[in-house]
Amino acid sequence: MKETTPQSETENFSSVAHQIASMLLEIEAVKLRPHEPFQWASGWNSPIYCDNRLTLSYPKVRTFITKSLVEMIKTSFPNVTAIAGVATAGIPQAALVAHELGLPMLYVRAKPKEHGTQSQIEGKLNIDDKIVLIEDLISTGQSSLAAVHVLQSTRAKVIGMAAIFTYGFDRATRNFSQAAIDLKVLCDYPTLVEEAISQNYLEEEDHAILTKWRDKPENWMPKKK
Repeated sequence: MKETTPQSETENFSSVAHQIASMLLEIEAVKLRPHEPFQWASGWNSPIYCDNRLTLSYPKVRTFITKSLVEMIKTSFPNVTAIAGVATAGIPQAALVAHELGLPMLYVRAKPKEHGTQSQIEGKLNIDDKIVLIEDLISTGQSSLAAVHVLQSTRAKVIGMAAIFTYGFDRATRNFSQAAIDLKVLCDYPTLVEEAISQNYLEEEDHAILTKWRDKPENWMPKKK
């Protein structure tokens, strides 16, 4: 069997990333408004809004993402023994991936449920499991890493996280580095912007706006045309 070189791995990521970026734009899972920004729950103004839940409604897109996540996990985390989803958007993706891999699946709630067993982890958790968490979207990484900490509090071993898309904020990079969690993604913000410009979803002049936002999203304000 021919070994995969670092160069070919990079080329493969680029191909998959561009295909997914194109799909997200086509189904309008990603919306771009450089001059009429969205407001996130955090209060940040943003020229982009990404809702990867929409991918579940498009079988071809859903299948491509699932198979891409599966291949990424096989390559990056070959010793995985269980898949976990981050509630809520990571749950269906985790179920699809776990099914393809033939592995147990569980999920982590944002907070313990208020009735019954008051569990925060749903599903069978074995203490010797090597878990890969599935997330749909990485922004600052705080909510994703909160799920990691919940699992780690039970002494479960989280060997990494796999996600569909990341904005690539410096804050997220620091958060994952400090938590010593290996994050792998299928598509990133620079690839999405590049694809959006090449397919005329954006004007070339908007590139600078989107880059400036990504550098300091918490302080960004749009300039009116």
